[in-house]
Amino acid sequence: MQYDHILIRYGEMALKGKNRKHFTKQLEYNVKDQIKPFPKAKVERTRDRMYIHLHGENHEPIVEACRHIFGIHSFSLAIRTENEEQAIKEAALQLLLDNPAGTTFKISCRRTNKRFPIDSQEMNQRIGAYVLQNSEGYPVNVRTPGVDIMVEIRERATYVTGQKIKGPGGLPAGSSGKTLLMLSGGIDSPVAGYLAMKRGVEIEAIHFHSPPYTNERAKQKVIDLAQSLSKFGAKVKIHVVPFTELQVKVHQEIPFGYSMTVMRRMMMRISERIAQKHGILSLATGESLGQVASQTMESMHTINEVTNYPVLRPLITMDKSDIIDISKQIDTYDISIRPYDDCCTVFVPEAPKTKPRLEKVHLYEGTIDFSAEFERAIEGTEIITASPAAEEKAPFADLL
Repeated sequence: MQYDHILIRYGEMALKGKNRKHFTKQLEYNVKDQIKPFPKAKVERTRDRMYIHLHGENHEPIVEACRHIFGIHSFSLAIRTENEEQAIKEAALQLLLDNPAGTTFKISCRRTNKRFPIDSQEMNQRIGAYVLQNSEGYPVNVRTPGVDIMVEIRERATYVTGQKIKGPGGLPAGSSGKTLLMLSGGIDSPVAGYLAMKRGVEIEAIHFHSPPYTNERAKQKVIDLAQSLSKFGAKVKIHVVPFTELQVKVHQEIPFGYSMTVMRRMMMRISERIAQKHGILSLATGESLGQVASQTMESMHTINEVTNYPVLRPLITMDKSDIIDISKQIDTYDISIRPYDDCCTVFVPEAPKTKPRLEKVHLYEGTIDFSAEFERAIEGTEIITASPAAEEKAPFADLL
């Protein structure tokens, strides 16, 4: 069947009242960004619907893109007709006959255009009678139809659809502000980014790179993770911080039990500085309470002391198995388990403190000057942009 439109339904955004326009405009921007590879397709936004005019583009890859865009409650492939009874009947019949599930059907008509002379109930009966007469006896089944033919009679046109495709829900990424995600390359942080995006948060990422202890493949892994996340909203900027010099000094100067705590505090300080520089209002991590030594309540309290920024922790109460399940659903798991170490696994002490004392951290940090290494790390930060449309081949793709 040659569908000519995709009809998008808003879901939760429909409850936003006077703020609805803010959310729908962001969704429109995200949809346009995701369908850039299909230049003929155009997006039209109305108060309670959005439409993608296909203009001959193949609908299948656009449908796949819509499955991942937060803010879309559901969507349907549609045939657009004039607001004329016979044209509507013919579109409904065509949709049934071309649908492989078309063994039984029902008609669900919704008339938002009150100037159309026939009400919804009567249109249900007229379209149903026409389809029965011209479909070689396909029976009506109003409880469990093979095809639920949905007819929306709107102001400028009528849209006939036969299947609702579930969207990811949530709010459009970017509608709830921006966060700086600490993206390590492991399993947890990409899932944290995904869940933040589902609540409308736009993400930029920060990654701490420690060559030669971490190699270019580890860096590429993070770029690939950011590109995978970008399909749920829009492009993702990655701030790659050269962390070797500072990390080595922490390892050499801080007692082993506290080196991880101090390293995490340095990361948090740098992240706050980068966020301030780029107008970002919060930080986000993949921490899950009690999962590792740095994620105990005492450790998080001690590490968090260095920033006044809100720190989003979407995974804080989740089990590892639940996190892994989500990572597989969003196609980041296979990237995350590539065997390339990130800086968090370099110089790991044998017995890191699970209950670090704040006064001891202050003592250790107060006796050593890290300021020069700290500033060089910030000044040397590289920004890389990942997007779903990126087609450049990864430098080490043949080796993965």
